[in-house]
Parts: sequence; structure tokens; C-alpha cells
Amino acid sequence: MSVRLNIAAVRDCPGDGGKDEILRTIGTIAQECYQLDAETVRAGLAAREALGSTGFGREIAIPHTKLDDLDRCVGVFLRLSEPVAFDSQDGKPVGLIFALLSPAKGGVEHLQALAEISRFLRDDNMVAKLRGASGQDALYALLSKQRERRAA
Repeated sequence: MSVRLNIAAVRDCPGDGGKDEILRTIGTIAQECYQLDAETVRAGLAAREALGSTGFGREIAIPHTKLDDLDRCVGVFLRLSEPVAFDSQDGKPVGLIFALLSPAKGGVEHLQALAEISRFLRDDNMVAKLRGASGQDALYALLSKQRERRAA
């Protein structure tokens, strides 16, 4: 990806729970990987979801929020073992989630990162590879390779 986006957090996760549990999981992972406050992340994502679901269809969601404690965009990518209801536009549950966390004052950077993630996840071939990847290392390699390819 060409936007300055750190994707250090890539996880295979169970699909138990619902949207709120997924947002809580993203917060916990963001705390572990980026030293962000888990509850602040969860609350920011939940506030954005209250405006309308970030589940854009095809069993994919891009929850996002802006946070004071960031100086660059970071991502948390989850592949769920079982899709969960996410109030998506097409009514389908979500199995792939790419959460974007951006600096509070990073308006343009946030929009660019969001657009790039959206384009990335509209690629049917890439989505099939993400769904079929053998584990977290393979998922990370796919995401990193795509980021390097776009930066070149």
C-alpha cells in the first residue's frame, strides 16, 4: 500500500460473539501491537459504527476511527473462523475485517488510506487469497507483499 500504513497486527480469530466483541478484540490487539488504549479504540470504532455500518458487502468490513495518540495510520486485519453479523449493506455476515486507526489530525491521510484499503479489498483475487491463506504468517505476507508492490 502506498499510504504510510503500519500493518503489524494480523490475526486469525474465532467468530464467536458479535460486532461489539469484534470491536473489543480490535481494541485489545491495538493495545498489544501499538500501545493504544483498548477502550479508546473500541469506543472510537463503536461511535463510527453508530453512524452506519462499515460492512461494505462481500463479507468484508473496514471499521475505522481517528485517535489522538497516533502519528501515523495503523491497521488491524482479522480473518474470522466464522463470519459474524455486522449490519453490512448487503445483509451478509463479515469474515474479513481491516480496521484502520488514524491520527486525529490526519484527515487527508485517513481518507487516502481508507480508499486504498477499499480498493485492495475489492480485488476478488486478493480476497480469495486472504480467505484461503494457510495462517497468520501467510496473511501477513499477502498484506505486506501488496503494500510493497504498491509502494514501488
